[in-house]
Amino acid sequence: MGRTAALLIFLGCVGNAPAQEVLIPMDTQQSNHLKAYGVAYWVLQQGVSIDWLLNYRGGSFLLQSFPALEGELALRGVAYQQLSGSEAAVIIAEVESERANTAVVRLDKPPRIAVYAPDQTLPWDDTVLLALTYAEVPYEMIYDDDVLSGSLQYFDWLHLHHEDFTGQYGKFYQYRNMPWYIEQQREAESAARRHGFRKVSELKLLVAQTIRQYVLEGGFLFAMCSGTDTYDIALAALSTDIVPSEYDGDPVDPGALGKLAFEETFAFTGFRPSFNASEYEHSDIDTGPPPPQLQNPALDYFTLFEFSAKWDPVPTMLTQNHVATIKGFIGQTTAFRKQFVKPGVVALAEAPLRNEVKYLHGSFGQGTFTYYAGHDPEDYQHFVGDPPTDLNLHKNSPGYRLILNNILFPAARKKKQKT
Repeated sequence: MGRTAALLIFLGCVGNAPAQEVLIPMDTQQSNHLKAYGVAYWVLQQGVSIDWLLNYRGGSFLLQSFPALEGELALRGVAYQQLSGSEAAVIIAEVESERANTAVVRLDKPPRIAVYAPDQTLPWDDTVLLALTYAEVPYEMIYDDDVLSGSLQYFDWLHLHHEDFTGQYGKFYQYRNMPWYIEQQREAESAARRHGFRKVSELKLLVAQTIRQYVLEGGFLFAMCSGTDTYDIALAALSTDIVPSEYDGDPVDPGALGKLAFEETFAFTGFRPSFNASEYEHSDIDTGPPPPQLQNPALDYFTLFEFSAKWDPVPTMLTQNHVATIKGFIGQTTAFRKQFVKPGVVALAEAPLRNEVKYLHGSFGQGTFTYYAGHDPEDYQHFVGDPPTDLNLHKNSPGYRLILNNILFPAARKKKQKT
């Protein structure tokens, strides 16, 4: 007997029962959306399953109550509702109705989370680290040595920090005399030599290929800003040199464009890398920031697509929100040109004014990848050296919600494969 049927029987047999379940609403009635994800993760850590109600009140969570739950919700400032079994049954029946674009997804185990990031303190923050820390979701930081030593096998979900996998140090050439840049270059070159490589680009390619294998075998990959396009660019350039001499001491391969292996990439194809060391772009994948006349936060926005909750649960999970339109934000990689997105990759959100993809998702082997363009959803144009965003001021940020959707969807119960 399914859960819905059992709950409906319960509804017919029991009158005014005490509260047995808790609903964490994720619509505009939620006081702290970001902390709510942290509570959901904490609940999974306690061995308690959660029903994620896709498209129901912004993607709400429903779970059985237990002694420590309400105290934790109150401590974190997360709004919730106590429900009787009969009230929960009514909600489940509504969500599972064939007439509604809603669905129930069971979350069982908290995913083990890794963030690929250097130990070095750099003059910019990473939005995902801010989100995880604020939501109180535990994670471990790993970097090149860890990836190459096999540490990825211990993690379900991997985020790529604001990274340059092409070995061009973020193309921050104008900062080459700054102490942080010098330290970044020194550490990267030292790591390359330690692993037997002459150039940083060779080390980063091996790291990128190791991550590719991790996804192939079932890992969940998430990246933002330059961690998105530089990852695919590095994979495509496995048999050629696209790095200007200013970064690695030797010239770009004259035949580089004809040697790009687009079959190796996850999301993008047909793009052209930038060979100009001083250009703050890695390729033409990125649309770049809007022209000056459009650089107005009030005019810049992107729209989430709506998917079938019952037939396309993964993109539906990734787009759960209390609003459908989200304010735009700039980054080193601001948005993706549609013509370079591979067939089969799902656009999750687009910026209609410029006809560009902001958020996308795809499958590779047994795993998935999700790319979210831009740097900080609550800082329209984040500059090097700017202070990190205080998420206490943005507890209900729809842009940050998209990040936190990604940490929960690996917890969704997988359907058994037919034998």
